[in-house]
Amino acid sequence: MSSNEKDGRKVIAENRRARHEYFIEDAIEAGLVLTGTEVKALREGKANIAESYASPEEGDIWLINANIPEYSAGNRENHEPKRKRKMLLHKREIARLSQAVDRKGYTLVPLRLYFNDRGIAKIEVGLAQGKKLHDKRDTSKERDWTRQKQRLLRERG
Repeated sequence: MSSNEKDGRKVIAENRRARHEYFIEDAIEAGLVLTGTEVKALREGKANIAESYASPEEGDIWLINANIPEYSAGNRENHEPKRKRKMLLHKREIARLSQAVDRKGYTLVPLRLYFNDRGIAKIEVGLAQGKKLHDKRDTSKERDWTRQKQRLLRERG
């Protein structure tokens, strides 16, 4: 198993800054409506979700600003790299996420784009609340302290 595979998932893109910038309250797995050339580009391992977000519009949830570059062997039927992509969720999940975004001030942040064990492209989206600057400092202090504790235990133990 390679380093980018986790429990049967082949990770294509990961948004590492999301956990630094937001408190992730809940994570939801969703499917994506993709064209053939987009899937082929993902199989090449090319994608970027670092600057993307999800937004409830027209009764659905859409992935916005995710960059899937054009397929290298594609022709004039190639896809547009930063187009809006529809996310596939149940109606109840769409309603719950839309309410959280509208009423409670949450945001939907893509965390990970991957192929599941059946080879289907999925995206993990987190229901998140933004961190303030002091929260980010506290998180980094905590992380540094745990690293230091581990180092001390290794040296003494």
